[in-house]
Amino acid sequence: MKNNASVVYALFLVVGDFVALACAFLAAYLLRFRILDGVPVAGVSGRTFFYAILTTLPVWIVIHALMGLYSQSVYERRFSELGRLLVASVTGILTVIGYDFFTEGHLFPGRLVPLYGLVLGFGFLVVFRNTARIFRRWLFRYGVGVSDILIVGDTDVAAQLVSDFRATNRTGIRVLGVVGKHGHSVRKFPSFAAALKQLNGSSIHGIVQTELYADQEKNDEILAHARNHHISYRFVPGNADLFVGNISVDLFGNVPMIAVHQTALIGWGRIVKRLFDVVVAALVLVVLSPLMLLVAIVIKLSDVREPVFFRQVRLTRHNREFRVFKFRSIKRGYNCSPEEGFARMGRPDLLKQYRDNGDYLPNDPRFSRIGRLIRATSIDELPQLFNVLLGDLSLVGPRTLVPQELNTYERKHAILSVKAGITGLAQVSGRKDISFEERRTLDIYYVQNWSFWLDISILIRTLRVVFTGSGDK
Repeated sequence: MKNNASVVYALFLVVGDFVALACAFLAAYLLRFRILDGVPVAGVSGRTFFYAILTTLPVWIVIHALMGLYSQSVYERRFSELGRLLVASVTGILTVIGYDFFTEGHLFPGRLVPLYGLVLGFGFLVVFRNTARIFRRWLFRYGVGVSDILIVGDTDVAAQLVSDFRATNRTGIRVLGVVGKHGHSVRKFPSFAAALKQLNGSSIHGIVQTELYADQEKNDEILAHARNHHISYRFVPGNADLFVGNISVDLFGNVPMIAVHQTALIGWGRIVKRLFDVVVAALVLVVLSPLMLLVAIVIKLSDVREPVFFRQVRLTRHNREFRVFKFRSIKRGYNCSPEEGFARMGRPDLLKQYRDNGDYLPNDPRFSRIGRLIRATSIDELPQLFNVLLGDLSLVGPRTLVPQELNTYERKHAILSVKAGITGLAQVSGRKDISFEERRTLDIYYVQNWSFWLDISILIRTLRVVFTGSGDK
């Protein structure tokens, strides 16, 4: 039996987005001409404006759909959804402004109304979707909209799925049982046929097969049952690590072949990411150039014998070496690797603490007073924007590696398949609170699951970390 809960929820989001945007533009009009006492453009009344906006909002909803905002894989990931909502909001308002310009009409009764509409629209959408998410989980708690699945297979993956789906009120998935010798804390069945007989097959919404039987007829039986009863069917490959990353299906003659790429950052994705890096890095350098000049002067005056910039050989995509630029924050004599620096000051014991804390040490004795200040505010990272323009770095990516670290990385091929970044998942996930191993895991996750929206969400979270001084857990 097919569960239509996801379709109903997607339709609910469509209606809710439409209402939220309509309310946002109504609020924008009231803010401009009721609260701030503005004078509308001649010939554009509030009613005319509101009716005109209602006719353009379907285009905005289409933009949301093209951005994947009604896809289950997106709206269940809060930060991915947030990044796409921001891009969709900007695209939507620009589309409406463009329509108004090329039709030579007077859609907006004031110049600031589009800006108010953009800000309020994004805000209303975020509030609505978070409220909808809370409401959906409340329904899950009472069994409304929950998908009942049957797991087939005696594997570690089956055990992991049972564990992951245990929080039904969060995932909306309830495991009815496992076909295999081990139930993994849920009901177990000796065979697929026995499961159907005892569960009443009509109550199953989905089947997840974690291993293939040697008897092909058994596999065909499971797939046929799913198709005949309109049940969703998913298969987990035996070597799941092989399929983590970007997957495409190519047809050679009549033979389908699965192409597995180490990262999703290929093709047009790389081009879009590079263009975004160059544009944003150039804009930030222009805007913050006075601040960077001031910081450079202060650093130079603090010690005229030392250079303003710290330069060190690091590794980026395809194991290529380059020199990274940062504002100097370390005292004279310690512009070297952490191992050598702590050894010089006679404190090799601090190295283990430094590594265990994810390359971070509270009150690190190697840093000057000015260095601590610019590191606490991440100002020391700004010169890396020049590395971005030079093509050495990306705005977002895995952390840069020094050549000596390669021996400590078991999956260095994955990390070095993309450009290193100024910021990344590890930096916004609580750098001071996660271990070196956890940071490495986050870097690998980023490489294998890259998307433009993931970059946007990391940049947004980076701003929060910079201004609050803490990362997400």
